[in-house]
Amino acid sequence: MMDLKYEFYIDGTPEQVWDVLVSPSGTKKIYYGSELRSTFEVGSHMEYVGPGAAGDETVHVSGTILEFEPNKIFSHTYKAGTAYGAEHAHFESRLTYRLDPVGACTKLTLTHDQWTEGDPAYANTAKGLWVLLSAIKTLVETGKTLDLSGSKA
Repeated sequence: MMDLKYEFYIDGTPEQVWDVLVSPSGTKKIYYGSELRSTFEVGSHMEYVGPGAAGDETVHVSGTILEFEPNKIFSHTYKAGTAYGAEHAHFESRLTYRLDPVGACTKLTLTHDQWTEGDPAYANTAKGLWVLLSAIKTLVETGKTLDLSGSKA
């Protein structure tokens, strides 16, 4: 399976982008109402929890913090929640956000790699990361969220 790698330039500071990536108020706006829960210590557990198939406390993604340097890098293992099917419990990959200042902007590099062949989350993740990145960029630059209600994004 191919690595997924995206680079976005955002008209905002690394601190603004970081806040959207890790704060409860930021993640709820870009992850469909889900909150990122973790102590953010390397080796600790993390999960995105919010409304979904298993109710308001649906675990959409879980993993282990691999690297965490505020305003610079956030990397974790990635396992789709079992609400998406029991088969997801056997697959794990890695997701990394890297922030680099470029002039008055921030370059956000998102890399999702270390996929296991046959991972059922791959196809939807490849499509969904574009939506996530667009949501981050829009929120930082305009203060508004994307209205994707009624879409199949």
